[in-house]
Amino acid sequence: MKSKFSLRDWQLSDAKSLAENANNINVWNSLNDYFPHPYSEKDGEEFITKVLNNEFGAQKAIIVDEQAVGGIGVFLKTDNFRHTAELGYWLGEKYWKRGIMTDAVKEFTDYLFAHFPHLQKIYAQIFDFNTASQKVLQKAGFEREAILKKGAIKNGEVIDLHYYSIIKNKNHNENSKNLKKQQQPV
Repeated sequence: MKSKFSLRDWQLSDAKSLAENANNINVWNSLNDYFPHPYSEKDGEEFITKVLNNEFGAQKAIIVDEQAVGGIGVFLKTDNFRHTAELGYWLGEKYWKRGIMTDAVKEFTDYLFAHFPHLQKIYAQIFDFNTASQKVLQKAGFEREAILKKGAIKNGEVIDLHYYSIIKNKNHNENSKNLKKQQQPV
């Protein structure tokens, strides 16, 4: 059963609900340190402005009950890695364990392969202790390619990093054609 959410472009009016959901130590503990904590409404406005100015690659808000409760996006890589993108995502804690993120990752992956035809691979790097996020990716069709020993530092501790990826295949090509025909906003 599909969870009840939608993906859409960020809007400046999302700053308040963004801050309400992002200002949580349990959310921050699984994210890169450039994600602010504490997270203020001003931080939300600055992030959304950068997204609207195309400074962060492809980014979408995760919407539940007409409120932005999380985010999902990719950094499109360049140079020799221009056929890849690094996926990142987060969700407000009160929305955890509802299947929202797994469905959002699946939908966003299909969207990316449909709208960025040069993409051949999407990957995510997950902290060793974040088993819930590893399960999200596995359920969404990503495979663990590697464990990068001592690949990151979080909260002053050197930890392993799990590298997951999904490769564009015939199914994604078919999904991409269907998404383009339907022209559904994601």
